[in-house]
Amino acid sequence: MRKQTEKLDVLIIGAGIAGLGMAYNMLKNRKADSFAVIESRDNIGGTWDYFKYPGLRTDSDMYTYAYSFKPWRSSEYIGSAARLMGYLNEMVEEHNIEEKIRFQTRITSADWSSKTNTWTLVATKGDGSSYLIETKFLITCTGYYDYEGGYLPKFEGYDDFKGDIIHTQKWPENYDYKNKNVVVIGSGATAFTIVPTMAKDTAHITMLQRSPGYVFSRPSKDGLYDFLSKFLPASVTNRIMRMKYLSLLGAIYALSKGFPNFTRKILINGVRKASNNQIDVNKHLTPNYKPWDQRVCMVPNNDMFEAIKSGDASIETEQIKRFTKKGILLKNGDELNADLIVTATGLKMQFWGGMKVSVDGNPVPPNSVTNYKGMMFSQLPNMITVFGSTTSSWTVKAEICYDYICRLLNFMEDKKFKSVFPYLTETGDSKNLVSLTSGYVQRAKNDLPKQGASFPWSSKDFYFTDLLKIKRSKLDDGVLVFDKSSLLSGFHESQEVVDLPTKKAARA
Repeated sequence: MRKQTEKLDVLIIGAGIAGLGMAYNMLKNRKADSFAVIESRDNIGGTWDYFKYPGLRTDSDMYTYAYSFKPWRSSEYIGSAARLMGYLNEMVEEHNIEEKIRFQTRITSADWSSKTNTWTLVATKGDGSSYLIETKFLITCTGYYDYEGGYLPKFEGYDDFKGDIIHTQKWPENYDYKNKNVVVIGSGATAFTIVPTMAKDTAHITMLQRSPGYVFSRPSKDGLYDFLSKFLPASVTNRIMRMKYLSLLGAIYALSKGFPNFTRKILINGVRKASNNQIDVNKHLTPNYKPWDQRVCMVPNNDMFEAIKSGDASIETEQIKRFTKKGILLKNGDELNADLIVTATGLKMQFWGGMKVSVDGNPVPPNSVTNYKGMMFSQLPNMITVFGSTTSSWTVKAEICYDYICRLLNFMEDKKFKSVFPYLTETGDSKNLVSLTSGYVQRAKNDLPKQGASFPWSSKDFYFTDLLKIKRSKLDDGVLVFDKSSLLSGFHESQEVVDLPTKKAARA
């Protein structure tokens, strides 16, 4: 039996913050296009709906993490998962985006046809049935990690431990950790979020790290917002706050790269002050790498340091020898007793949401292509990946992508082009797509696309550079190859597939 086929102008994969923002821009700037958003889960939100561990929040300020078209209207700029989901649901409702989303549907493969200038994708629904989607343009907004499970090192004696072991990516809802002794393995943003949150209710909680990372402390509210909002319109206040934090993040990143030793000194001295010298900063909070080789963790309102000073939490920096029946034996001979071990040990990276990509039936693994302007890929036609910033708020880079995509689609429509791809004439020096030295990046570096040595094949992942080089850049730049030939007419008359999953149906 022949599978049903839905024909679209544009397909967006992913209904997290990147995919929802792309859907808004399609509705605003490409009203005539037929498009849909594919989401494998039964709700919007991506990360913010998927993760359930205590204290889940963004590690970026909400003035830049929120969309520019929907200002964050609060002086409290650290966005908890609950507040973020409320914000996203409000945006979706305001712009009737939900009717464009196909929930409980996963794209398993995508094949480009040079004869028809279309992508044909296999969409598998939650009940196991599948159908085909033909689209002229494919936009992936799937993030960069595997939702199926996080990274877990092999710990000797793992099965000997008699208590509970929970990975933060698989946190069970309503888990009761009250009055338990807890050890959290990890040193990244997740650990610095979960430890002070759980410390309020545990008997004691210890953050166990192999090596330290950089942290800085900031108040969770910004008084400038309260002051400006008293006499300025919300839109003006938001622009000022957005520019403040873009400039602040940009200055910290530039300073870290240009003057790493000076920045290191500032960060370490800030930690000494925030901890009131009640922590061995040299041992526990002084990294052995340069600032911004890995992301810098934010500690809002000194919550981590306050938990340590009160005695509710502590930090241990040591290698793990093995798990025991009662807890964790360290290589220095000390043993940490625990009722619960939380493994905040990192992510598994995954590109294109695990979707298999091919061109004319020939497989194209992610590590075989080179990235163009942080969005497109060598010799892959009519496909863009919205990949946010790793050095500032994710959304600010995503919004540069939205603008570029809509300009590109307008240009192709005006010129009657049917396909476009960046042509890589020769392979020179290449480097990792993500420049961070974090463990999750290094583990996946051989599986990800590469980038070249210079623009447009290299993206600095720095907001102001991207803004100058991408937002107003010439589309027909001699690198992009446009083609007018096609055997099919436009898909504006979308042939809808019956019985497509909606959120209401998925929850029924």
